[in-house]
Amino acid sequence: MKKSYFEGIAAGVYIGIGGAVFLACDNRYLGAVFFTVALLSICITGMQLFTGKVGMIVTSHTKADVVSLFGCLLGNLCGTLLCALIARIGVPQLEERSLAVASGKLAAMPGDSVRVLFAGILCGILMYTAVWAYKQKNTVWGILFCVPVFILAGFEHSIADMFYVFFAGIFSPAAYFSPNGFLFLLLVVLGNSVGGMLIPFLALIGNGKAKTGA
Repeated sequence: MKKSYFEGIAAGVYIGIGGAVFLACDNRYLGAVFFTVALLSICITGMQLFTGKVGMIVTSHTKADVVSLFGCLLGNLCGTLLCALIARIGVPQLEERSLAVASGKLAAMPGDSVRVLFAGILCGILMYTAVWAYKQKNTVWGILFCVPVFILAGFEHSIADMFYVFFAGIFSPAAYFSPNGFLFLLLVVLGNSVGGMLIPFLALIGNGKAKTGA
């Protein structure tokens, strides 16, 4: 768990950097493209991201695997919080946009719970695909297409959303470190988990084995 936790922190920091560059871009299409630096960096350095790791549970679900997965998720959470704290000092000019993005995500909670869950599922499918392509086919094309697609389509990525909520929460704690903020993140984590496991589960049923990423 120690390895997963600390590599998860590093991955969370990378996702936070991707989130910061997205906030900094006036053009959302450019922001979506530049966000890929996060997953590219994670895959190249071999760090651990929950949304790329959860699909492995389908074919390898020992107690150690489950503990490692939760260690990774906890590390991702801590990493995004760390990056948010650093960004608060390093790029305070992003305050207005961080508040706008986070408030948009939480505005309809809890009534928007079903949409959030299903948007998380769709993102989980794409993240599994991106990481699987990198690990199994040795190509970054999955990352370069899947990441912008989930952003532009409005799908929800739990670790990126942690950064947005934490960054906004530093400026306005009462609004974002709240029951609605917790519920939102929990639903996206659940959605990403279902989406990330869906493709390998279907492969397991259809072929007798699943093709897992890392």
